[in-house]
Amino acid sequence: MGLAFTMALVATSGGSFGQEADFSNEKIWASGTYRTEYVWGIRSMADGKHYTTQEYDENVGSCIVKWSYKTGNVVDTLLTSDQAFGDARETFGGYEFSSDERFVVLTTASEGLYRHSFYANFYVYDFASSEDARPITDFAKGKQRLAQLSPAGDKVAFVRENNVFISDLATGAEIQVTTDGVTNAIINGATDWVYEEEFGDDQGLFWNGDGSRLAYLKFDESNVREFHMPVYGSLYPDPYTFKYPKAGEDNSDVSVHIYNLAEDKSRAVAVPKYAYYIPRIKWTNDPATLCVFSMNRHQNDLRLHLTEGEFPNDRIGTREVFKETCDTYIDINDNLTFLSDGNSFVMTSERDEYNHIYQFDFDGKATQLTQGEWDVVDVLGYDAKRKRVYFTSSKEGATQKHTSYVDMRGRMTTLDGTPGTHADDFSNSFDYSIHTHSTANTPPVFTLRDRNGKVIRTLKDNAALLETMAEHGAVEKEFFTFTNDAGVELNCWKMLPQDFDPAKKYPVYVAIYGGPGANTVTDSWGGSTFLWQQYLAQEGYIVVSCDPRGTQFRGREFEHSTYRELGKLETEDFIDLAEHLGTWDFVDADRIGIQGWSYGGFMTLLCLTKGADVYNAGISVAPVTNWRYYDTIYTERFMRTPQENERGYDGNSPVNHAEKLEGALLLVHGSGDDNVHYQNSMEMINALVAANKDFDFFVYPDRNHGIYGGNTRLHLFNMMMDFVKENF
Repeated sequence: MGLAFTMALVATSGGSFGQEADFSNEKIWASGTYRTEYVWGIRSMADGKHYTTQEYDENVGSCIVKWSYKTGNVVDTLLTSDQAFGDARETFGGYEFSSDERFVVLTTASEGLYRHSFYANFYVYDFASSEDARPITDFAKGKQRLAQLSPAGDKVAFVRENNVFISDLATGAEIQVTTDGVTNAIINGATDWVYEEEFGDDQGLFWNGDGSRLAYLKFDESNVREFHMPVYGSLYPDPYTFKYPKAGEDNSDVSVHIYNLAEDKSRAVAVPKYAYYIPRIKWTNDPATLCVFSMNRHQNDLRLHLTEGEFPNDRIGTREVFKETCDTYIDINDNLTFLSDGNSFVMTSERDEYNHIYQFDFDGKATQLTQGEWDVVDVLGYDAKRKRVYFTSSKEGATQKHTSYVDMRGRMTTLDGTPGTHADDFSNSFDYSIHTHSTANTPPVFTLRDRNGKVIRTLKDNAALLETMAEHGAVEKEFFTFTNDAGVELNCWKMLPQDFDPAKKYPVYVAIYGGPGANTVTDSWGGSTFLWQQYLAQEGYIVVSCDPRGTQFRGREFEHSTYRELGKLETEDFIDLAEHLGTWDFVDADRIGIQGWSYGGFMTLLCLTKGADVYNAGISVAPVTNWRYYDTIYTERFMRTPQENERGYDGNSPVNHAEKLEGALLLVHGSGDDNVHYQNSMEMINALVAANKDFDFFVYPDRNHGIYGGNTRLHLFNMMMDFVKENF
């Protein structure tokens, strides 16, 4: 039914799936009417033949369930809350096996910190024993972070109050590895706010292969300036204070240390002085050799260093085994795999202007494994048995994503060429994968496949959601391109109103992001955002999106074209888009509005000011309004520092163009946004007031960058729809 129905969608361009118009914000944001089914939390076991999931049973509590890849059947229930704690009511929120799967660390009582990080109480359960799970430490001393089992399974490392500890599971003895941890000053074993947010990882503890050494990061953020956010809800709101380095300001001083358990001693790694950032550390296959990534402040000089020997002053020496530089910036990822030859690794690089996979020797020799005018998107893993690298790419275009593998001779095979977006979660043996496929108009279908992409069985097909969409009159998302005034072809999509009549004139809602690292024009399921756009189409709006210059998966030149001038070319492209839409016979050129969130909010403000003659209204949510207010790592990657690039910062700051606003503006922000600070909207308001411009503003107290919780999203999108109907 799903395949035939999908073909019908393709055959009825501009039409709708059904006749009844019944989308609403209440159904989208406050009910399960359009619930998408997913296959969550699958973890391959060491044998590659089985996987586990976390389930819940009211009789026994949280459960770790073992499944067979081959049959899809439950093999065993490995652990329950009742077994672990003697109480089904004491649930666990996460789990992590030791490498031999004898032990499992259980996460309880979690409290969120930042985007990835959290505090919790951790237990360890021994499957070889019938005893209850044991706390990794005395919980009265405070909650822990980042509990990491030793590969030997006998110890667990963790962070408490910014210090590193190791607990011996057999004796219960606790070793304190560091003693200098201080809140908002010294962090041991974890990353600071800006590393977590922009390098995408809060982990700062790393066991080597045999559990004899523990590497850890130390952040000295003493010189990083503090940011204060009032937290409302009490008689006298208390400020929430954390270290946040803004563009051009001081960052943390970061160092790498290795604790040798046999010696009960830590040594610092002698990273070269030019290493300003240390975005990753990773043990090689040799348990005595650590790989340290380093970057300069401009993030256009990436080097890999391997530890070797020790200097007389007790610092561990390093040698450089990889160096890459460019004129713009280099993205950090986790696509590194050390090979069993002990002298090479596989990693991606953009050295030929596209992101491709290479094999690099420690002596500097490079062998390119993939090539072409397309980008590798993600490396999914290295199958050491068959010597294959599995990855996804934009080989079929920036709107598409397909899974392929390449062998060490550069011979490449794509597993499924069906249009759309493909993803695979492989078993440890690479014999099986949980495959996900969706398109812009069809929700994800989950199948179990073998290593060559053959479907073994369907796990979830979301057929019920597809039927519901049809019943509610959903319309298609249709892809198109247009050429901007600079002669560059840009990817776009449009959704036409239900019961579209080409003889009529319709208003347009341009939905954007437009910044580095996130495309909106993808042939993939859009979830709640897509449903909101369906609601707009139901209410008589043409919905359009465009990926301007500076977005990803079209090579380095296209993506890096906005370097040092974020906002300039993107605004030109969105203005060109509106002018192009205005030439369509069925578009009312006087009623083209625009909406964006975060970077999209920044772009919305620029389009309403610089592009006031083509955009008559806009909604800007949680926008950056001046890159001087945003963090160092992200901003300087694309802009360098304000001291080096004053013109780039000021020329495209919306606060410096407030006097050009002509149309209607709704500005929205959460006061608890630790990412894009509420300060950005306050500065924009000051500029608009100084220019005597009318606008609407709404603040959500204590909500973060996502602006959610309870009825928050429902309230926000009801307000947005009211504004759209009045002004678009």
